[in-house]
Amino acid sequence: MVELRFRDDAPVDEPGTTLDGFLDQSNATAVRIEAGEDVRRLLPFLDRLRLVEVAFPSFRDGRGYSAARILREAGYTGELRAAGDVLVDQLWFMRRTGFDSFAPEKALDAAAVERALNRYDAVYQGAADGRTPVWKLRHG
Repeated sequence: MVELRFRDDAPVDEPGTTLDGFLDQSNATAVRIEAGEDVRRLLPFLDRLRLVEVAFPSFRDGRGYSAARILREAGYTGELRAAGDVLVDQLWFMRRTGFDSFAPEKALDAAAVERALNRYDAVYQGAADGRTPVWKLRHG
């Protein structure tokens, strides 16, 4: 199971640079992806990245989920942080797509976070979190 981190307990790593700024540097290890940027531009550099922060400008903007999935399916194993308008109801789904760190704009209630992350016992499809889908458990 992935250890989840929030802004208060996450390492001090800050992205410090945007995608274009990252691509212009040879020693950067962290990057921030804004909504709408093509995260596939990072794929050749996954081996040197320790942190990718994905911006969520609005809870209604789901492009960050796609970015997370692309990175995890390409083999990215570093910290993947969802930052911005992150709501407690989204955490379970964000974790499934590969996010393991969160920097919400507004503080989240710890008890609500715990309930949200443990709400469902079974999953119905594979995802970046590696949980076995219930159909596979039933049919081997």
